Amino acid sequence: MFGYNQDAVPTPCEPGVTRRILTYSDNLMMCEISFEKGAQGNFHSHVHEQITYIAEGSFSFTIGDETKTVNKGDSVYMASNVRHGVTCLEAGKLVDVFSPKRQDFLK
Repeated sequence: MFGYNQDAVPTPCEPGVTRRILTYSDNLMMCEISFEKGAQGNFHSHVHEQITYIAEGSFSFTIGDETKTVNKGDSVYMASNVRHGVTCLEAGKLVDVFSPKRQDFLK
């Protein structure tokens, strides 16, 4: 399967945040998340494991009770059911990979 960014329709999430579903199978999903400066990914948890690559920008991530700043080229891991959230410090993009796929994103 090939995924082309121009074919992935941006879906609004929180204010200043959009998501593009890039490619997926039953076991994996990759999404590109774009953030305006100051936008937030609200705190939440889910059964999926998640790895995030910071493709552009700077972000303050909270995973469980730990908060750290990450920048372009860094990555983070969120275990299943661990509460997490993010604030965009400098406009940017994240690449999120989920296992298994986020069926809720496909509705």
